[in-house]
Amino acid sequence: MHQVYELWFKEILFELDGVRAALAEDKLRAARHYLERVQTIMKVAIQQVAVLESMSAPDFLEFRNRLAPASGFQSVQFREIEFLSGVKDEAYLERLGQEAADQATLKRRLAEPSVWDAFCSALDGRSLPMPPGDELVRRATLLEIIRGRDGLGDEFDLCEALLGYDELFALWRLRHVLMVERQIGSKTGTGGSTGASYLRTTIDKRFFPELWAVRSFL
Repeated sequence: MHQVYELWFKEILFELDGVRAALAEDKLRAARHYLERVQTIMKVAIQQVAVLESMSAPDFLEFRNRLAPASGFQSVQFREIEFLSGVKDEAYLERLGQEAADQATLKRRLAEPSVWDAFCSALDGRSLPMPPGDELVRRATLLEIIRGRDGLGDEFDLCEALLGYDELFALWRLRHVLMVERQIGSKTGTGGSTGASYLRTTIDKRFFPELWAVRSFL
């Protein structure tokens, strides 16, 4: 199952790179199309959790110890997705060990623009200001897009596509936590993490928090 997820992660990264490239060229409809593909992948990924949940806890525990020290916690591609989507945490460089290629990959993702950065730049290019650090101006721009969706349809649809991707990823995190609790309870993770207790701290992560927060001001 982890191998299957790694294949989906690779596809998600490909599509998100496409989203970012399309935004850099002001191709908002293309960016939305790629995001819809990512949403479709995430729906499949969420459903796949049920395959692991179909095992009984005793059956799962029969082979679990043989996985050590491997863990999904150590997935480089998963961290790439987070970094590319806008959740960047340099601390993961140390947690993933000293593999030179992996370190180089994540350092590159940390340094390059995220999908959210590209989105903000695309709006700036359309005279919809998203200045870094100016929360009030950025909120006003997002409110203008949401309230003016008839005249800003491409921008509005893109906001909704970003939010949809973010929501599905959050649902995948939640399903993952529940599956882990169902199978191993509060045991330590095979990769050295604290298991379900650690995973629960990630449930509230959002790639595009401003798109969620602006709902409170409509």
